[in-house]
Amino acid sequence: MESFDYDLQSVQETRNLARQAKLAQAELAKFNCEQIDKIIRNMVKAAEENAVALAKMAVEETGFGKVEDKTFKNHFASTELYEFIKTMPTIGVIREDTVNKVTEIAEPVGLLMGIVPSTNPTSTTIYKSIIAIKARNGIVFSPHPSALKCTNQAAKLMHDAAVAAGAPVNIIGCISKPSMDATNELMKCDEVAMIIATGGSAMVKAAYSAGKPALGVGPGNVPAFIERTANVTKAVKNIIASKTFDNGTICASEQSVIVEECIRDQVVEEFKRQGGYFMTPAETEQVSKKLFVKGHAMNAKMVGRSSEVIANTAGISIPPGTKVLLGEQQGVGEGYPLSYEKLTTVLAFYTVKDWQEACDLSIRLLNNGGVGHSISIHTENPEIAKKFSEKPVFRILVNTSSSQGGVGASTGLAPAFTLGCGTWGGSATSDNVTPLHLINIKRIAYGIKDFTENANSSASFSCEAQKTGVSGSISEDQIQNLVEEVLSLLKKRGDY
Repeated sequence: MESFDYDLQSVQETRNLARQAKLAQAELAKFNCEQIDKIIRNMVKAAEENAVALAKMAVEETGFGKVEDKTFKNHFASTELYEFIKTMPTIGVIREDTVNKVTEIAEPVGLLMGIVPSTNPTSTTIYKSIIAIKARNGIVFSPHPSALKCTNQAAKLMHDAAVAAGAPVNIIGCISKPSMDATNELMKCDEVAMIIATGGSAMVKAAYSAGKPALGVGPGNVPAFIERTANVTKAVKNIIASKTFDNGTICASEQSVIVEECIRDQVVEEFKRQGGYFMTPAETEQVSKKLFVKGHAMNAKMVGRSSEVIANTAGISIPPGTKVLLGEQQGVGEGYPLSYEKLTTVLAFYTVKDWQEACDLSIRLLNNGGVGHSISIHTENPEIAKKFSEKPVFRILVNTSSSQGGVGASTGLAPAFTLGCGTWGGSATSDNVTPLHLINIKRIAYGIKDFTENANSSASFSCEAQKTGVSGSISEDQIQNLVEEVLSLLKKRGDY
């Protein structure tokens, strides 16, 4: 295709990938549980063996995050994921209800399109490849241009490992010449049955407007409330561990810290002791100007950066060993830039009078670009935790790091790098996406109620009703039975 323009090459490559993957998926749909498990185990093995190399490649290409944390993400997206899904029923008969005589049979969705973000490129590719194959689907990835090489490498490793274990060739593909035309082509082509979109809001909205089923996720402007009964030392430790994990690139990471007035000084001192730096109003303004472009859009150069890099870029001086930057905010929305999502090592800081005010503030923050996603609360009072379960989110994370809690690393939630925000956040699911979201279920249902006699009785009564003007659906035999029951009751009472 050397004689064709780049955009034409890009679109043609996409069409070829989709067609080839669709043919491969038709073969994979015939595989049994043992065959699929063998394939997945080999994919997990390949992911583990290349976890460090892929992490280094991602950091070098994008500049986002930390190698050690991206290595863990690759491990989590493979080994930890496999442990969770290995016994998950996704093939053949998955449920039999002997009482109601209904048998449920799993069928694959077909060919999937996977949209991959630049913040978690290799781990997301590994994760989506494994859950796709577990449900006997094929998948073709549309990588973010700034993470093209590492995404392609992850997809190739997953493909080669799958094929080596018996999967059809071309079952996993990845666009090597990315363009908007190619992405749109893949979204709308007939071969693709469903889209799994992880990325920016614009890309997710485009996926939902493609005219076919889609699973997309929204932004996570996560508030973290430290309530007066909380173990402050542990709460601050969790928040810093979460916000510095891969330098804040997980959408479930905390974005704002909310503390009650009565423990404010204690929390501030604890943050300072553990590596937090509270910026002055002037410094907060300087950092905010560097964090955002075109309003509230995150500056790509500041995504996933250490506090030191951000401080140097903004021209402010911070103590050695600083882990996170905190800026006090007095409101939400316009004029309060840190109230928006920040996929980096910067936190907004709020002080409230009590938990009721914290509730109101949390809702305002969530409605400022994070509704449906997650909220974090640190408390020793179960009743307060229940109060926060009323907030407009689908993950209420208690006494844990929000990043690790949201993806299921430190909680019992399903391991996932696609976190649904429900209809509140414009998503088709509120779950952490698993292979169970990537299957169709057919049902064999036996008759357990005989309606033939009822139908005859209804027809008989209908004729009588026309003659007598009686409305309803009761037969003459039923009327006679009712009369006899009434007479019997009167006799027992001595009234007849």
